[in-house]
Amino acid sequence: MGRAFVYVILGGGVAAGYAALEFADRGVPPGELCIISEEPVAPYERPALSKGYLLPEAPARLPSFHTCVGANEERLTPKWYKERGIELVLGTRVKSTDVRRKTLLTATGETISYKFLIIATGARALQLEEFGVNGSDAENVCCLRNLADANRIVDVMQSCRGGNAVVIGGGYIGMECAASLVINKINVTMVFPEAQCMARLFTPKIASFYEDYYVSKGVKFVKGTVLSSFDFDSNGKVTAVILRDGSRLPADMVVVGIGIRPNTSLFEGQLTLEKGGIKVNGRLQSSNSSVYAVGDVATFPVKLFGETRRLEHVDSARISARHAVAAIMDPEKTGEYDYLPFFYSRVFTLSWQFYGDNAGEVIHFGDFSGSKFGAYWVSKGHLVGSFLEGGTKEDYEAIAKATRLKPVIVDLAMLETQGLGFSLAVSQKPSALPPVEISISTSTVVLEKPVYVWHATAGVVVAASVAAFAYWYGRRRRRW
Repeated sequence: MGRAFVYVILGGGVAAGYAALEFADRGVPPGELCIISEEPVAPYERPALSKGYLLPEAPARLPSFHTCVGANEERLTPKWYKERGIELVLGTRVKSTDVRRKTLLTATGETISYKFLIIATGARALQLEEFGVNGSDAENVCCLRNLADANRIVDVMQSCRGGNAVVIGGGYIGMECAASLVINKINVTMVFPEAQCMARLFTPKIASFYEDYYVSKGVKFVKGTVLSSFDFDSNGKVTAVILRDGSRLPADMVVVGIGIRPNTSLFEGQLTLEKGGIKVNGRLQSSNSSVYAVGDVATFPVKLFGETRRLEHVDSARISARHAVAAIMDPEKTGEYDYLPFFYSRVFTLSWQFYGDNAGEVIHFGDFSGSKFGAYWVSKGHLVGSFLEGGTKEDYEAIAKATRLKPVIVDLAMLETQGLGFSLAVSQKPSALPPVEISISTSTVVLEKPVYVWHATAGVVVAASVAAFAYWYGRRRRRW
């Protein structure tokens, strides 16, 4: 028993939805595309699970966050797929693959063949048992990776309002779930082994701001130690968290966010793996020419930095999925994947965005006691990364463009003084033109000038100088 399709997307997460939209936009004929997913629902925007889904009032529920509303595109409900002849094979696990024969074998014994395969299997949440701790199956111990996990958290939260929650992990899931738990009037303690929250991305100064804000909301932090074991009652529910340093934290619920692992096991020994993911080229094509990989599971070349990386973020899933479809359906007109790494989060009334790479020397700017501040990372004389909290749409667009341009930075002190004004000035000047060094006060920055129109250069210099001075002077006045 089996079915055959021209295109198969394996995995039903964010990437699958965006790939399906790209296929539809490019006119894929009915009956040629199939999506196979272990989840029982059509692809949805996974970030909603740690944000709107956990709110106590007017929480997000399907179908409101089916893909592709996260990028202000059409919402792809089950009806949408049916109308376009796209087969959804839901609640189905693939137990083995054969990329040489181009077949997938499901747990029910069905064989599905393809001409082109897009691997969008994403990643799974790491379990406590992988670190020698038992108790993941307790009814009040939760993780968050899919809709079923989110429903479990909601049920447990509703049963312990006013109680105590312990969040294990200080990364994305830990921070976002902790905020949601507080909003649900639950007392929260966060536990993680690092010296600060979001240790893979934040500087100590940035982390300190968010930790202070969380403390003001009632969150407690226990840093530099890890979970050792649980105390259970007679019904098998966790009543306390025991830490390696001997501390005992009372707990009515536990949320575990200790990382993820890409789902690559179906392809081990068949495709080239690198950095924990499936290695792909600039067209997101694996070592087998008929197989592509996107999202969390793909290790791809980041042209901006000249190296391969695997990125765990929804933005990468969305954009890589659409690029892979373009590369399959219109290879002659599809160039190399050129992605600017991007991360963001929204918690309480806070909202930040990061672009590029947090490598090299960091320069902080803005008012860390206020609502807008940020940081730049400078490596080998170039701006390579930018972070901003509390920005406007225009501000975020400016730091993204500045990071992609990788301008030369000569004077770090001036960059700190200019702060956000630097990105605003750089983002407004002409691009793709020969660079020229221009002195401003005692520092040197690199701007780009038109080769023949000297007065345009003068205008850019004046604009950049005025923007920088205005931003610096404004900050001084607010400090006064």
